[in-house]
Amino acid sequence: MPSPRSEAWAPNPRQKNLLDEVRARGAVSVERLAQRLDVTMQTVRRDIQRLTEAGLLDRFNGGVSLPPPSSPRATPAVAWRERQALKADAKARIARSVAAAIPDGSRLMLGIGTTVEAVAQALSAKKGLHVITHSLHVAHTLANHPDCKVEVPAGLMRHRDSALEGPDAVASLRGKKADIAIISALAIDADGQLLDRDERELAVVSTLIEQSQACWLVVDASKFGQTSPSPCAHLRQVQRVFTDALPPPPMPALMQSLSVGLTIAS
Repeated sequence: MPSPRSEAWAPNPRQKNLLDEVRARGAVSVERLAQRLDVTMQTVRRDIQRLTEAGLLDRFNGGVSLPPPSSPRATPAVAWRERQALKADAKARIARSVAAAIPDGSRLMLGIGTTVEAVAQALSAKKGLHVITHSLHVAHTLANHPDCKVEVPAGLMRHRDSALEGPDAVASLRGKKADIAIISALAIDADGQLLDRDERELAVVSTLIEQSQACWLVVDASKFGQTSPSPCAHLRQVQRVFTDALPPPPMPALMQSLSVGLTIAS
């Protein structure tokens, strides 16, 4: 049997279906793949092993995702612009709804992500703001705001998303306080876990939440029910969710059970 690393090897039809599932969802658990493909988890794990060896998948604890793009075009700056363009109208509506709920004079901690960047852009008419953010994209967005103090913590810059990370970033943020932390997530699974692609984001997001009186989550509705490698928070830590459409079941009931407010932007 040819090795997955040899030119003679090619995925079989079941493995092609597995790849299609991952491409459609971005990241998928082993259990979900077994259900979707109607095979055992042992079979899925064998297929994942071969596809990973071939460089077609990346593994994480409990699931798989697509490997990062390797083409010369897929620089961090290009990838960021592409993410900005995705669901841009939904992000703008969410951002306007969030901005309308923020009082003048607020002290905010803003997380990472293009939806949070849209919120930063929508704050242009607010007065007397003080924003603390570890996202250089967010800081740049607010640079020309006439009545907003922008504070950036220490830390190492992560090239993928221009976010600051590491012990210095966490220590800097622990010395700050805010009225509201505004965060986003790459996915929210059915159990209410907020997920990101990078486990290094957990420590920073946890600190944003701990140092703020309230936490608001801003995500478009496509993120609900999805999976991604790394937990960064849970819905029980959130007081309010802003999105663009009613999330699919069981999300509304879960939010209600956790006393999480839901705002659907119009």
